[in-house]
Amino acid sequence: MLLLRLAGPLQSWGLRSAFNRRETNPEPTKSGVIGLLAAASGLAREDGLDELLPLRLGIRVDQPGTLLRDYHTVSDYRGRPLPQAGVNAKGIQKPTSPAKNTHVTIRYYLQDAVFLAAVAGPRPLLTTLDLAVRAPAFPLALGRRSCPPTQPVSCGVRDGSIEDVLREEPWQASRRAREQYAAQRGRERNLGRSLYPARVDRAVTVEDPDGDDILHDAPVSFHPHARTFTSRRVRHDWLSIPTGFPGTHDDPNGSDDEAGHDPFALLGW
Repeated sequence: MLLLRLAGPLQSWGLRSAFNRRETNPEPTKSGVIGLLAAASGLAREDGLDELLPLRLGIRVDQPGTLLRDYHTVSDYRGRPLPQAGVNAKGIQKPTSPAKNTHVTIRYYLQDAVFLAAVAGPRPLLTTLDLAVRAPAFPLALGRRSCPPTQPVSCGVRDGSIEDVLREEPWQASRRAREQYAAQRGRERNLGRSLYPARVDRAVTVEDPDGDDILHDAPVSFHPHARTFTSRRVRHDWLSIPTGFPGTHDDPNGSDDEAGHDPFALLGW
């Protein structure tokens, strides 16, 4: 299992949007993750994806982030009128009528989001992809070129199923988000020691042929003139993952276990 930490100031994972309104999925798409791996491996858009297409994907939402709506304009640097989105019978874009020199577009991004992606496949391939992500042939992006990731992207290769790996990997949220979560939960006092929550529930989406949801985000080709996608089945779930706070049972240096804390014991019950 190859683990990827997908975090950055901005992310945008397109699923259905096109033309002047570019929306973002609330979590990374398979086409976006496969595209990142293809870029790291040095594949051109015209190259085949035979090795990458069978990979299975699981996404854990460690920090959902917030939605940003960007007012965006487009114009031709040569001062020419812009073409329409539609094309004629020869596949050539029609000119705007009346002529327009500027298009207004709406772009949506996720701000300060953090996801953990688990990619399942043959271990030799995952090891190769791990090395590629650490020294990518092309710049990596979180859905769009304008969204570079923060480091590190690769968390390494793990053994186990997608669910097991996502369940046991420590929470990847930012320090500020983790501290805010701890403050909201509040510190529980027990014999003068502060107990932080040992685990937190996080949403996951796992690729599963028996899943009850369908996403149309599996790439077939990234060729500029023949971009093709297909559908895949997924299931949505929640996993309890280690927070990594000091003094919890998931911290190797800690000794306290929130799961073993009994508030009624303080009342002598």
